[in-house]
Amino acid sequence: MGVRRPRYSKEEFAQRGQEIYEKRVRPQVEEGNSGRVVAIDIETGEFEMGDDALAASGELLARCPDAQPWLVRIGHRAVHRFGHSHGRSAA
Repeated sequence: MGVRRPRYSKEEFAQRGQEIYEKRVRPQVEEGNSGRVVAIDIETGEFEMGDDALAASGELLARCPDAQPWLVRIGHRAVHRFGHSHGRSAA
């Protein structure tokens, strides 16, 4: 398998992914799936949903091997969170 290379600038990649999610994917997946991850091919609009980024992108790439995947966590602004989580105590 060859190395996957991006075909778009970071800005265009993000713009395409967010636009497809908001217009086409979000209305289909939002209800009842908060916290799950959607992988969207920014060229075709094809998408797969999973419990995490690896599962969603793996399913998308299995179906669309040449996909340029954009990842979105349903109901959240970002796929991953960094730093201390409020409400959790340190052990």
